[in-house]
Amino acid sequence: MPKGKLYLIPTIISENAWHTIPPYIKEIIIDTDFYIVENIKTARRFIKGIHKEKNIDECEFMELDKHHNYQFDESFLNVIFEGKNIGLLSEAGTPCIADPGNKIVKIAHELEIDVIPLTGPTSILLALMGSGFNGQQFTFNGYLPIEPKDLKNKILQMETLARKGVTQIFMDTPYRNIKLYEELLRTLKFDSMLCIACNLTAKDEFIKTLPMAEWKNRKPDINKKPCIFVLGGA
Repeated sequence: MPKGKLYLIPTIISENAWHTIPPYIKEIIIDTDFYIVENIKTARRFIKGIHKEKNIDECEFMELDKHHNYQFDESFLNVIFEGKNIGLLSEAGTPCIADPGNKIVKIAHELEIDVIPLTGPTSILLALMGSGFNGQQFTFNGYLPIEPKDLKNKILQMETLARKGVTQIFMDTPYRNIKLYEELLRTLKFDSMLCIACNLTAKDEFIKTLPMAEWKNRKPDINKKPCIFVLGGA
């Protein structure tokens, strides 16, 4: 019997942005009844949004344990050796990009399971594309330190690299966006370039690149909204 496959299925990153999901994803979901997910409730909602006729009650879900370093029961992968596919879903966006799904993919490779990454919305790359900064060399820094001294040092380090042509991408939890923005204003040089990409793919999507001297006179509406920050050179 041929083995099934592990499909890395992208999900929407803003409410009702179904147009960002390629049509062929529906065919994968039609043929897949086993899923590894971060949140079962949102995963079920996404699947029904893609294919309303899907009998969601016949699907089996395994939720990653976010309280214990995203552990999961590896035996769930055994259905692949029975010829069935498994879909790996991120909470939002593309699996394994700023996402714990890489743990499952690593084990799949060890078990010689075919891993099939599928294209879809990724806020990190969308922000980079829309920034106007160097896309040949860039670093995704993830979440920045919380402690003020460490945060300032990290921002200065990123600024140095950005001025050398290595674009710096970073983020924070939405409720800390304003605090991070204020620290960027205090720390960065006036001619350093910053792009703020907020609510990507949503109707109120906001992408703006300005020197820090101009950001000082602006108050972007980013409080409690998903944002990606991109730092470029002078």
